[in-house]
Amino acid sequence: MATSYIRTTRDGGVATVELHRPDKLNALTLDMLDGLVSTAHELGRDRSLRAVIIAGSGESFCAGLDFATVMSDRAGLWRAFAPRPWRGTNTFQEACWAYRRLPVPVVAAVHGNCLGGGLQIALGADFRVTTPDARWSVLEGRWGLIPDMSGIQALSEQVGKDVAKRLTMTAEVLDGERAVELGLASEVALDPRERAGALVDELLTRSPDALASAKRLFEGTWHRGPRHTFARERVEQLGLLVAANTRRARSAAFARTTPEYADRGRRLLP
Repeated sequence: MATSYIRTTRDGGVATVELHRPDKLNALTLDMLDGLVSTAHELGRDRSLRAVIIAGSGESFCAGLDFATVMSDRAGLWRAFAPRPWRGTNTFQEACWAYRRLPVPVVAAVHGNCLGGGLQIALGADFRVTTPDARWSVLEGRWGLIPDMSGIQALSEQVGKDVAKRLTMTAEVLDGERAVELGLASEVALDPRERAGALVDELLTRSPDALASAKRLFEGTWHRGPRHTFARERVEQLGLLVAANTRRARSAAFARTTPEYADRGRRLLP
Protein backbone atom coordinates (compact mmCIF):
# COMPACT_ATOMS: atom_id res chain seq x y z
CA MET A 1 0.00 0.00 0.00
CA ALA A 2 1.05 3.62 -0.64
CA THR A 3 4.83 4.12 -0.21
CA SER A 4 7.76 1.94 0.78
CA TYR A 5 7.92 3.99 3.99
CA ILE A 6 4.52 2.65 5.10
CA ARG A 7 4.40 -1.13 5.29
CA THR A 8 1.17 -3.01 5.89
CA THR A 9 0.99 -6.69 6.73
CA ARG A 10 -2.01 -8.89 7.49
CA ASP A 11 -2.52 -11.78 9.88
CA GLY A 12 -6.11 -12.85 9.36
CA GLY A 13 -8.30 -9.92 10.24
CA VAL A 14 -5.50 -7.96 11.93
CA ALA A 15 -3.48 -5.40 9.96
CA THR A 16 -0.15 -4.01 11.16
CA VAL A 17 0.70 -0.59 9.74
CA GLU A 18 4.40 0.10 10.19
CA LEU A 19 6.22 3.39 9.75
CA HIS A 20 9.33 2.22 7.95
CA ARG A 21 12.04 4.85 7.68
CA PRO A 22 14.29 3.53 10.42
CA ASP A 23 17.45 5.36 9.35
CA LYS A 24 15.59 8.63 10.05
CA LEU A 25 13.81 7.40 13.20
CA ASN A 26 10.62 7.24 11.08
CA ALA A 27 10.49 11.03 10.73
CA LEU A 28 7.53 11.93 8.54
CA THR A 29 7.72 12.97 4.89
CA LEU A 30 4.82 14.06 2.70
CA ASP A 31 4.91 10.65 1.02
CA MET A 32 4.58 8.97 4.40
CA LEU A 33 1.59 11.13 5.29
CA ASP A 34 -0.05 10.26 1.96
CA GLY A 35 0.72 6.61 2.68
CA LEU A 36 -0.89 6.73 6.10
CA VAL A 37 -4.01 8.32 4.60
CA SER A 38 -4.39 5.92 1.67
CA THR A 39 -3.70 2.92 3.92
CA ALA A 40 -6.41 3.95 6.38
CA HIS A 41 -8.92 4.54 3.60
CA GLU A 42 -8.15 1.17 2.01
CA LEU A 43 -8.44 -0.64 5.33
CA GLY A 44 -11.73 1.09 6.05
CA ARG A 45 -13.28 -0.51 2.97
CA ASP A 46 -12.35 -4.03 4.12
CA ARG A 47 -15.20 -5.64 6.07
CA SER A 48 -13.02 -8.58 7.07
CA LEU A 49 -10.74 -6.23 9.01
CA ARG A 50 -10.98 -6.76 12.76
CA ALA A 51 -8.20 -4.60 14.26
CA VAL A 52 -5.15 -2.48 13.40
CA ILE A 53 -1.78 -2.15 15.12
CA ILE A 54 0.35 0.92 14.31
CA ALA A 55 4.07 0.63 15.02
CA GLY A 56 7.46 1.95 13.99
CA SER A 57 10.43 0.00 12.69
CA GLY A 58 13.93 0.30 14.06
CA GLU A 59 14.68 2.30 17.20
CA SER A 60 11.75 4.69 17.12
CA PHE A 61 7.98 4.90 16.76
CA CYS A 62 8.15 8.30 15.07
CA ALA A 63 10.44 11.29 15.64
CA GLY A 64 7.94 13.77 14.16
CA LEU A 65 8.00 15.73 10.93
CA ASP A 66 11.14 15.77 8.79
CA PHE A 67 11.14 19.55 8.36
CA ALA A 68 14.05 19.70 5.95
CA THR A 69 12.44 17.25 3.54
CA VAL A 70 8.92 18.65 3.83
CA MET A 71 9.92 22.32 3.55
CA SER A 72 11.97 21.61 0.41
CA ASP A 73 8.75 20.71 -1.44
CA ARG A 74 6.73 23.91 -1.15
CA ALA A 75 4.13 22.90 -3.74
CA GLY A 76 3.58 19.55 -2.04
CA LEU A 77 3.42 21.25 1.35
CA TRP A 78 0.64 23.60 0.28
CA ARG A 79 -1.30 20.75 -1.32
CA ALA A 80 -1.02 18.75 1.89
CA PHE A 81 -2.04 21.77 3.97
CA ALA A 82 -5.21 22.50 1.97
CA PRO A 83 -8.34 21.13 3.68
CA ARG A 84 -10.76 18.68 2.09
CA PRO A 85 -14.19 20.13 2.94
CA TRP A 86 -15.98 16.77 2.70
CA ARG A 87 -13.86 15.39 5.55
CA GLY A 88 -12.86 18.56 7.38
CA THR A 89 -9.19 17.59 7.40
CA ASN A 90 -6.07 18.23 5.37
CA THR A 91 -3.44 15.56 4.66
CA PHE A 92 -1.55 16.21 7.91
CA GLN A 93 -4.72 15.83 9.96
CA GLU A 94 -6.17 12.95 7.96
CA ALA A 95 -2.98 10.92 8.46
CA CYS A 96 -3.98 10.67 12.14
CA TRP A 97 -7.74 11.17 12.19
CA ALA A 98 -8.50 8.60 9.47
CA TYR A 99 -7.59 5.93 12.02
CA ARG A 100 -10.22 7.35 14.38
CA ARG A 101 -12.76 6.76 11.62
CA LEU A 102 -11.83 3.11 11.10
CA PRO A 103 -14.69 0.96 12.43
CA VAL A 104 -12.24 -1.33 14.25
CA PRO A 105 -10.01 -0.95 17.32
CA VAL A 106 -6.62 0.63 16.58
CA VAL A 107 -3.68 0.08 18.94
CA ALA A 108 -0.42 2.04 18.75
CA ALA A 109 2.71 0.22 19.94
CA VAL A 110 5.16 2.95 20.96
CA HIS A 111 8.88 2.72 21.63
CA GLY A 112 11.79 5.12 21.33
CA ASN A 113 10.67 8.54 20.10
CA CYS A 114 7.03 9.56 20.00
CA LEU A 115 7.46 13.24 19.19
CA GLY A 116 5.40 15.93 17.50
CA GLY A 117 3.57 14.39 14.57
CA GLY A 118 4.44 10.95 15.91
CA LEU A 119 2.58 11.68 19.13
CA GLN A 120 -0.41 12.85 17.11
CA ILE A 121 -0.38 9.62 15.08
CA ALA A 122 -0.37 7.68 18.34
CA LEU A 123 -3.31 9.75 19.59
CA GLY A 124 -5.21 8.74 16.45
CA ALA A 125 -5.30 5.20 17.84
CA ASP A 126 -7.88 4.01 20.35
CA PHE A 127 -5.24 2.58 22.69
CA ARG A 128 -1.52 3.31 23.14
CA VAL A 129 0.93 0.82 24.65
CA THR A 130 4.34 2.32 25.42
CA THR A 131 7.70 1.23 26.71
CA PRO A 132 8.54 2.86 30.06
CA ASP A 133 11.50 4.71 28.55
CA ALA A 134 9.81 5.99 25.37
CA ARG A 135 10.10 9.75 24.79
CA TRP A 136 6.74 11.54 24.39
CA SER A 137 6.47 15.23 23.55
CA VAL A 138 4.22 17.77 21.88
CA LEU A 139 7.46 18.94 20.33
CA GLU A 140 6.05 21.58 17.97
CA GLY A 141 6.48 24.24 20.66
CA ARG A 142 10.25 23.89 20.36
CA TRP A 143 10.01 25.08 16.75
CA GLY A 144 7.59 27.92 17.47
CA LEU A 145 4.60 25.95 16.20
CA ILE A 146 1.47 24.25 17.52
CA PRO A 147 0.26 20.68 16.96
CA ASP A 148 -1.82 20.77 13.77
CA MET A 149 -2.14 17.09 12.83
CA SER A 150 -5.43 16.79 14.77
CA GLY A 151 -3.41 17.11 17.98
CA ILE A 152 -5.45 19.87 19.64
CA GLN A 153 -8.67 17.85 19.30
CA ALA A 154 -6.98 14.62 20.39
CA LEU A 155 -5.31 16.22 23.39
CA SER A 156 -8.60 17.76 24.49
CA GLU A 157 -10.09 14.27 24.60
CA GLN A 158 -7.20 12.63 26.44
CA VAL A 159 -6.00 15.02 29.16
CA GLY A 160 -7.21 18.00 31.16
CA LYS A 161 -7.12 21.42 29.57
CA ASP A 162 -4.32 22.64 31.82
CA VAL A 163 -2.20 19.59 30.99
CA ALA A 164 -2.86 19.98 27.27
CA LYS A 165 -1.85 23.65 27.42
CA ARG A 166 1.29 22.92 29.39
CA LEU A 167 2.45 20.12 27.11
CA THR A 168 1.76 22.26 24.04
CA MET A 169 3.36 25.43 25.37
CA THR A 170 6.46 23.88 27.00
CA ALA A 171 7.25 20.98 24.61
CA GLU A 172 8.15 19.03 27.76
CA VAL A 173 9.54 15.54 27.09
CA LEU A 174 7.91 12.74 29.11
CA ASP A 175 8.85 9.11 29.53
CA GLY A 176 6.29 6.38 28.88
CA GLU A 177 5.34 5.96 32.52
CA ARG A 178 4.59 9.68 32.89
CA ALA A 179 2.64 9.61 29.61
CA VAL A 180 0.40 6.93 31.13
CA GLU A 181 -0.02 8.93 34.34
CA LEU A 182 -1.21 11.96 32.35
CA GLY A 183 -3.50 9.95 30.07
CA LEU A 184 -1.54 10.30 26.83
CA ALA A 185 -0.82 6.58 26.79
CA SER A 186 -2.97 3.68 27.93
CA GLU A 187 -0.45 1.33 29.54
CA VAL A 188 3.24 0.48 29.87
CA ALA A 189 4.82 -2.71 28.54
CA LEU A 190 8.39 -3.78 27.97
CA ASP A 191 7.33 -5.20 24.60
CA PRO A 192 4.53 -2.95 23.32
CA ARG A 193 3.97 -4.92 20.11
CA GLU A 194 3.48 -8.12 22.05
CA ARG A 195 1.10 -6.42 24.46
CA ALA A 196 -0.77 -4.75 21.58
CA GLY A 197 -1.20 -8.19 20.03
CA ALA A 198 -2.54 -9.59 23.30
CA LEU A 199 -5.05 -6.76 23.57
CA VAL A 200 -6.14 -7.34 19.98
CA ASP A 201 -6.59 -11.06 20.69
CA GLU A 202 -8.93 -10.15 23.54
CA LEU A 203 -10.89 -7.77 21.33
CA LEU A 204 -11.26 -10.44 18.64
CA THR A 205 -13.47 -12.43 21.01
CA ARG A 206 -16.10 -9.67 20.79
CA SER A 207 -18.54 -9.00 17.98
CA PRO A 208 -16.97 -6.81 15.28
CA ASP A 209 -20.33 -5.06 14.91
CA ALA A 210 -20.45 -4.20 18.62
CA LEU A 211 -16.87 -2.92 18.54
CA ALA A 212 -17.67 -0.72 15.54
CA SER A 213 -20.78 0.65 17.25
CA ALA A 214 -18.93 1.36 20.48
CA LYS A 215 -16.18 3.21 18.63
CA ARG A 216 -18.68 5.27 16.62
CA LEU A 217 -20.57 6.19 19.76
CA PHE A 218 -17.54 7.37 21.69
CA GLU A 219 -16.04 9.19 18.72
CA GLY A 220 -19.34 10.84 17.83
CA THR A 221 -20.57 11.85 21.29
CA TRP A 222 -17.56 12.50 23.53
CA HIS A 223 -18.09 16.25 23.79
CA ARG A 224 -21.81 16.21 23.04
CA GLY A 225 -24.74 16.51 25.45
CA PRO A 226 -26.82 13.66 26.91
CA ARG A 227 -29.74 14.11 24.50
CA HIS A 228 -27.53 13.61 21.43
CA THR A 229 -25.73 10.67 23.06
CA PHE A 230 -28.96 8.94 24.08
CA ALA A 231 -30.30 9.21 20.53
CA ARG A 232 -27.09 7.76 19.09
CA GLU A 233 -27.18 4.92 21.63
CA ARG A 234 -30.69 3.95 20.52
CA VAL A 235 -29.76 3.97 16.84
CA GLU A 236 -26.67 1.82 17.32
CA GLN A 237 -28.41 -0.62 19.65
CA LEU A 238 -31.31 -1.16 17.25
CA GLY A 239 -28.88 -2.20 14.57
CA LEU A 240 -27.06 -4.57 16.92
CA LEU A 241 -30.25 -6.22 18.14
CA VAL A 242 -30.91 -7.62 14.65
CA ALA A 243 -27.28 -8.30 13.66
CA ALA A 244 -26.19 -11.85 12.91
CA ASN A 245 -22.95 -11.41 14.84
CA THR A 246 -24.95 -10.46 17.94
CA ARG A 247 -26.76 -13.80 17.74
CA ARG A 248 -23.38 -15.53 17.40
CA ALA A 249 -22.04 -13.73 20.48
CA ARG A 250 -25.14 -14.59 22.51
CA SER A 251 -25.11 -18.26 21.49
CA ALA A 252 -21.43 -18.60 22.32
CA ALA A 253 -21.93 -16.91 25.71
CA PHE A 254 -24.71 -19.33 26.64
CA ALA A 255 -22.73 -22.33 25.39
CA ARG A 256 -19.50 -21.05 26.95
CA THR A 257 -17.67 -21.50 23.67
CA THR A 258 -15.51 -19.19 21.58
CA PRO A 259 -17.68 -17.32 19.06
CA GLU A 260 -16.91 -17.45 15.35
CA TYR A 261 -17.94 -14.19 13.74
CA ALA A 262 -18.74 -13.29 10.17
CA ASP A 263 -17.35 -10.15 8.55
CA ARG A 264 -18.53 -6.89 10.01
CA GLY A 265 -22.06 -6.10 8.79
CA ARG A 266 -23.26 -2.92 7.19
CA ARG A 267 -24.85 -0.27 9.33
CA LEU A 268 -28.59 -0.79 9.17
CA LEU A 269 -29.41 2.73 10.35
CA PRO A 270 -27.76 6.09 9.65
